[in-house]
Amino acid sequence: MTERSLSLSESPQPAGALPDKRQVAASFSRAASSYDSVAQLQRAIGAELLASLPAAFEPSSWLDLGCGTGHFSRALAERFPGAPGLALDIAEGMLRHARPRGGAQHFIAADAECLPLRDQSCGLMFSSLALQWCADFSAVLSEAERVLQPGGLFAFSSLCVGTLQELRDSWQVVDGFNHVNQFRRFEDYQRLCAASGLHLLSLQTRARVLHYPDLRSLSHELKALGAHNLNPGRPGGLTGRARLQALLHAYEQWRQPEGLPATYQVVYGVLQKPEA
Repeated sequence: MTERSLSLSESPQPAGALPDKRQVAASFSRAASSYDSVAQLQRAIGAELLASLPAAFEPSSWLDLGCGTGHFSRALAERFPGAPGLALDIAEGMLRHARPRGGAQHFIAADAECLPLRDQSCGLMFSSLALQWCADFSAVLSEAERVLQPGGLFAFSSLCVGTLQELRDSWQVVDGFNHVNQFRRFEDYQRLCAASGLHLLSLQTRARVLHYPDLRSLSHELKALGAHNLNPGRPGGLTGRARLQALLHAYEQWRQPEGLPATYQVVYGVLQKPEA
Protein backbone atom coordinates (compact mmCIF):
# COMPACT_ATOMS: atom_id res chain seq x y z
CA MET A 1 0.00 0.00 0.00
CA THR A 2 1.05 3.56 -0.60
CA GLU A 3 0.99 6.75 1.44
CA ARG A 4 -2.21 8.14 -0.07
CA SER A 5 -5.46 9.98 0.24
CA LEU A 6 -8.88 9.17 -1.22
CA SER A 7 -11.27 10.60 -3.74
CA LEU A 8 -14.72 11.14 -5.08
CA SER A 9 -16.14 8.58 -7.47
CA GLU A 10 -18.83 8.94 -10.11
CA SER A 11 -20.21 5.46 -9.33
CA PRO A 12 -22.67 4.69 -6.52
CA GLN A 13 -21.07 2.30 -4.04
CA PRO A 14 -22.19 -0.33 -1.55
CA ALA A 15 -21.89 1.02 1.99
CA GLY A 16 -18.64 -0.02 3.65
CA ALA A 17 -17.06 -1.49 0.50
CA LEU A 18 -13.32 -1.13 0.04
CA PRO A 19 -11.66 -0.89 -3.40
CA ASP A 20 -10.07 -3.91 -5.00
CA LYS A 21 -6.33 -3.96 -4.30
CA ARG A 22 -5.50 -4.51 -7.96
CA GLN A 23 -7.31 -1.29 -8.84
CA VAL A 24 -5.53 0.52 -6.01
CA ALA A 25 -2.14 -0.69 -7.21
CA ALA A 26 -2.83 0.22 -10.83
CA SER A 27 -4.22 3.66 -10.01
CA PHE A 28 -1.34 4.70 -7.78
CA SER A 29 1.20 3.29 -10.20
CA ARG A 30 -0.20 5.64 -12.84
CA ALA A 31 -0.04 8.56 -10.39
CA ALA A 32 3.61 8.08 -9.42
CA SER A 33 4.87 11.02 -11.48
CA SER A 34 2.19 13.48 -10.28
CA TYR A 35 1.83 12.42 -6.64
CA ASP A 36 4.57 14.53 -5.06
CA SER A 37 3.30 17.75 -6.68
CA VAL A 38 0.04 17.64 -4.68
CA ALA A 39 1.01 15.71 -1.53
CA GLN A 40 1.46 18.60 0.92
CA LEU A 41 -1.08 17.23 3.40
CA GLN A 42 0.35 13.73 3.11
CA ARG A 43 3.83 15.09 3.80
CA ALA A 44 2.63 17.00 6.87
CA ILE A 45 0.84 13.97 8.32
CA GLY A 46 3.84 11.70 7.78
CA ALA A 47 6.16 14.27 9.35
CA GLU A 48 3.92 14.41 12.42
CA LEU A 49 4.01 10.63 12.66
CA LEU A 50 7.79 10.55 12.37
CA ALA A 51 8.11 13.25 15.03
CA SER A 52 5.94 11.17 17.39
CA LEU A 53 8.60 8.44 17.67
CA PRO A 54 10.53 8.50 20.97
CA ALA A 55 13.59 10.71 20.67
CA ALA A 56 15.91 8.03 22.06
CA PHE A 57 14.52 5.25 19.89
CA GLU A 58 17.18 3.68 17.63
CA PRO A 59 15.92 0.70 15.61
CA SER A 60 18.31 -1.88 14.23
CA SER A 61 16.41 -1.71 10.94
CA TRP A 62 13.25 -0.11 9.56
CA LEU A 63 10.45 -0.79 7.08
CA ASP A 64 8.56 1.93 5.21
CA LEU A 65 5.23 0.16 4.69
CA GLY A 66 3.43 1.75 1.74
CA CYS A 67 6.44 3.79 0.72
CA GLY A 68 4.85 5.45 -2.31
CA THR A 69 7.37 7.72 -4.03
CA GLY A 70 9.88 7.10 -1.23
CA HIS A 71 9.67 10.48 0.51
CA PHE A 72 9.56 8.98 3.98
CA SER A 73 12.03 6.24 3.12
CA ARG A 74 14.52 9.03 2.61
CA ALA A 75 13.36 10.76 5.80
CA LEU A 76 13.77 7.53 7.78
CA ALA A 77 17.26 7.03 6.35
CA GLU A 78 18.16 10.54 7.51
CA ARG A 79 16.62 10.03 10.97
CA PHE A 80 18.29 6.61 11.47
CA PRO A 81 21.52 6.73 9.42
CA GLY A 82 22.99 3.61 11.01
CA ALA A 83 19.98 1.36 10.35
CA PRO A 84 19.34 -0.43 7.03
CA GLY A 85 15.89 0.12 5.56
CA LEU A 86 13.31 -1.60 3.39
CA ALA A 87 10.68 0.19 1.29
CA LEU A 88 7.55 -1.78 0.44
CA ASP A 89 4.52 -0.93 -1.69
CA ILE A 90 1.77 -2.76 -3.54
CA ALA A 91 2.07 -0.35 -6.52
CA GLU A 92 5.04 -1.26 -8.68
CA GLY A 93 4.86 2.09 -10.47
CA MET A 94 5.53 3.84 -7.17
CA LEU A 95 8.51 1.58 -6.52
CA ARG A 96 9.95 2.35 -9.96
CA HIS A 97 9.65 6.04 -9.11
CA ALA A 98 11.14 5.66 -5.63
CA ARG A 99 14.04 3.30 -6.31
CA PRO A 100 16.37 5.73 -8.19
CA ARG A 101 15.94 8.30 -5.39
CA GLY A 102 17.37 5.97 -2.76
CA GLY A 103 16.74 5.96 0.96
CA ALA A 104 16.17 2.24 1.42
CA GLN A 105 18.53 -0.63 0.67
CA HIS A 106 15.77 -2.70 -0.93
CA PHE A 107 12.44 -1.91 -2.60
CA ILE A 108 9.81 -4.65 -2.43
CA ALA A 109 6.46 -5.09 -4.19
CA ALA A 110 4.17 -6.74 -1.63
CA ASP A 111 0.96 -6.53 0.39
CA ALA A 112 0.88 -5.12 3.95
CA GLU A 113 -1.45 -7.95 4.99
CA CYS A 114 1.08 -10.63 4.01
CA LEU A 115 4.67 -9.44 4.36
CA PRO A 116 7.49 -11.41 2.68
CA LEU A 117 9.77 -10.83 5.67
CA ARG A 118 11.30 -13.07 8.32
CA ASP A 119 10.02 -13.24 11.88
CA GLN A 120 11.56 -10.64 14.21
CA SER A 121 13.53 -9.04 11.39
CA CYS A 122 12.58 -5.39 11.82
CA GLY A 123 13.04 -2.81 14.57
CA LEU A 124 10.57 -0.23 13.22
CA MET A 125 7.56 -0.47 10.94
CA PHE A 126 6.50 2.97 9.69
CA SER A 127 3.38 3.45 7.58
CA SER A 128 1.84 6.79 6.67
CA LEU A 129 -1.55 6.99 4.92
CA ALA A 130 -1.49 3.51 3.42
CA LEU A 131 -3.38 1.17 5.73
CA GLN A 132 -6.81 2.66 5.04
CA TRP A 133 -6.72 0.52 1.90
CA CYS A 134 -6.31 -2.72 3.87
CA ALA A 135 -9.63 -4.48 4.42
CA ASP A 136 -8.12 -6.73 7.11
CA PHE A 137 -6.38 -4.42 9.55
CA SER A 138 -6.12 -7.26 12.08
CA ALA A 139 -3.90 -9.08 9.55
CA VAL A 140 -1.67 -6.00 9.33
CA LEU A 141 -1.34 -5.95 13.12
CA SER A 142 -0.62 -9.67 13.18
CA GLU A 143 2.12 -9.24 10.60
CA ALA A 144 3.56 -6.35 12.60
CA GLU A 145 3.70 -8.52 15.70
CA ARG A 146 5.39 -11.29 13.73
CA VAL A 147 7.97 -9.17 11.90
CA LEU A 148 8.90 -6.76 14.69
CA GLN A 149 11.75 -7.52 17.03
CA PRO A 150 10.99 -7.48 20.77
CA GLY A 151 10.75 -3.83 21.78
CA GLY A 152 10.21 -2.75 18.18
CA LEU A 153 7.67 -0.09 17.20
CA PHE A 154 4.80 -0.01 14.72
CA ALA A 155 3.92 3.61 13.89
CA PHE A 156 1.10 4.34 11.46
CA SER A 157 -1.21 7.06 10.23
CA SER A 158 -4.45 6.26 8.44
CA LEU A 159 -7.90 7.68 7.72
CA CYS A 160 -11.22 6.95 9.35
CA VAL A 161 -14.93 7.70 9.01
CA GLY A 162 -15.55 11.43 8.65
CA THR A 163 -12.92 11.96 5.97
CA LEU A 164 -14.26 14.09 3.11
CA GLN A 165 -17.58 14.27 4.94
CA GLU A 166 -18.53 17.45 3.08
CA LEU A 167 -18.17 15.66 -0.25
CA ARG A 168 -19.96 12.58 1.04
CA ASP A 169 -22.93 14.63 2.31
CA SER A 170 -23.11 16.57 -0.95
CA TRP A 171 -23.38 13.34 -2.91
CA GLN A 172 -26.15 12.21 -0.57
CA VAL A 173 -28.13 15.30 -1.58
CA VAL A 174 -27.58 14.44 -5.26
CA ASP A 175 -28.68 10.79 -5.39
CA GLY A 176 -28.40 9.15 -1.97
CA PHE A 177 -25.59 6.78 -2.99
CA ASN A 178 -22.08 6.46 -1.56
CA HIS A 179 -19.55 8.02 -3.93
CA VAL A 180 -16.60 8.50 -1.58
CA ASN A 181 -14.28 5.71 -0.50
CA GLN A 182 -15.37 3.94 2.67
CA PHE A 183 -13.05 3.57 5.67
CA ARG A 184 -13.30 1.99 9.07
CA ARG A 185 -14.41 3.79 12.19
CA PHE A 186 -11.94 5.09 14.73
CA GLU A 187 -13.62 2.75 17.24
CA ASP A 188 -12.58 -0.16 15.02
CA TYR A 189 -8.95 0.97 15.17
CA GLN A 190 -9.25 1.12 18.96
CA ARG A 191 -10.78 -2.34 19.20
CA LEU A 192 -8.35 -4.01 16.80
CA CYS A 193 -5.26 -2.42 18.34
CA ALA A 194 -6.41 -3.41 21.83
CA ALA A 195 -6.97 -7.00 20.70
CA SER A 196 -3.54 -7.31 19.04
CA GLY A 197 -0.49 -8.74 20.72
CA LEU A 198 1.14 -5.30 20.63
CA HIS A 199 1.25 -2.81 23.46
CA LEU A 200 -0.63 0.39 22.54
CA LEU A 201 1.49 3.46 23.32
CA SER A 202 -0.79 6.03 21.69
CA LEU A 203 -3.82 6.16 19.42
CA GLN A 204 -5.65 9.34 18.51
CA THR A 205 -7.53 11.05 15.71
CA ARG A 206 -7.14 14.63 14.55
CA ALA A 207 -9.07 16.54 11.91
CA ARG A 208 -7.17 18.33 9.14
CA VAL A 209 -9.18 20.74 6.96
CA LEU A 210 -8.04 21.93 3.53
CA HIS A 211 -9.79 24.61 1.49
CA TYR A 212 -10.20 24.85 -2.28
CA PRO A 213 -11.45 27.64 -4.56
CA ASP A 214 -13.79 25.21 -6.33
CA LEU A 215 -14.68 21.54 -6.65
CA ARG A 216 -12.57 21.20 -9.79
CA SER A 217 -9.43 22.02 -7.78
CA LEU A 218 -10.25 19.34 -5.19
CA SER A 219 -11.04 16.80 -7.90
CA HIS A 220 -7.78 17.58 -9.74
CA GLU A 221 -5.74 17.08 -6.58
CA LEU A 222 -7.41 13.77 -5.75
CA LYS A 223 -6.85 12.54 -9.29
CA ALA A 224 -3.16 13.54 -9.19
CA LEU A 225 -2.85 11.58 -5.95
CA GLY A 226 -4.11 8.53 -7.85
CA ALA A 227 -7.23 7.78 -5.79
CA HIS A 228 -10.06 8.50 -8.19
CA ASN A 229 -12.91 6.11 -9.04
CA LEU A 230 -11.53 3.28 -6.90
CA ASN A 231 -14.70 2.07 -5.21
CA PRO A 232 -16.42 -1.08 -6.48
CA GLY A 233 -19.78 -0.52 -8.17
CA ARG A 234 -21.35 0.62 -11.43
CA PRO A 235 -22.53 4.01 -12.66
CA GLY A 236 -26.21 4.69 -12.18
CA GLY A 237 -28.81 7.37 -11.59
CA LEU A 238 -28.26 10.74 -13.26
CA THR A 239 -26.11 11.29 -16.31
CA GLY A 240 -22.54 12.35 -15.61
CA ARG A 241 -23.11 16.01 -16.48
CA ALA A 242 -26.38 16.31 -14.59
CA ARG A 243 -24.86 14.57 -11.57
CA LEU A 244 -21.86 16.87 -11.58
CA GLN A 245 -23.96 20.03 -11.78
CA ALA A 246 -26.10 18.83 -8.88
CA LEU A 247 -22.95 18.04 -6.90
CA LEU A 248 -21.47 21.49 -7.58
CA HIS A 249 -24.63 23.11 -6.25
CA ALA A 250 -24.74 20.90 -3.15
CA TYR A 251 -21.07 21.39 -2.27
CA GLU A 252 -21.37 25.16 -2.58
CA GLN A 253 -23.58 25.09 0.51
CA TRP A 254 -20.42 24.19 2.49
CA ARG A 255 -18.40 27.19 1.27
CA GLN A 256 -16.48 29.12 3.93
CA PRO A 257 -14.56 32.41 3.63
CA GLU A 258 -11.39 30.35 2.99
CA GLY A 259 -13.03 28.29 0.25
CA LEU A 260 -14.68 24.88 -0.07
CA PRO A 261 -13.62 22.73 2.91
CA ALA A 262 -12.37 19.14 2.68
CA THR A 263 -11.91 17.48 6.06
CA TYR A 264 -9.56 14.56 6.67
CA GLN A 265 -9.99 12.57 9.89
CA VAL A 266 -6.47 11.30 10.50
CA VAL A 267 -5.65 8.40 12.82
CA TYR A 268 -2.20 8.28 14.45
CA GLY A 269 -1.06 5.14 16.24
CA VAL A 270 2.15 3.90 17.87
CA LEU A 271 2.35 0.34 19.17
CA GLN A 272 5.24 -1.65 20.64
CA LYS A 273 6.03 -5.34 20.60
CA PRO A 274 6.58 -6.54 24.17
CA GLU A 275 10.08 -7.43 25.19
CA ALA A 276 10.84 -11.15 25.24
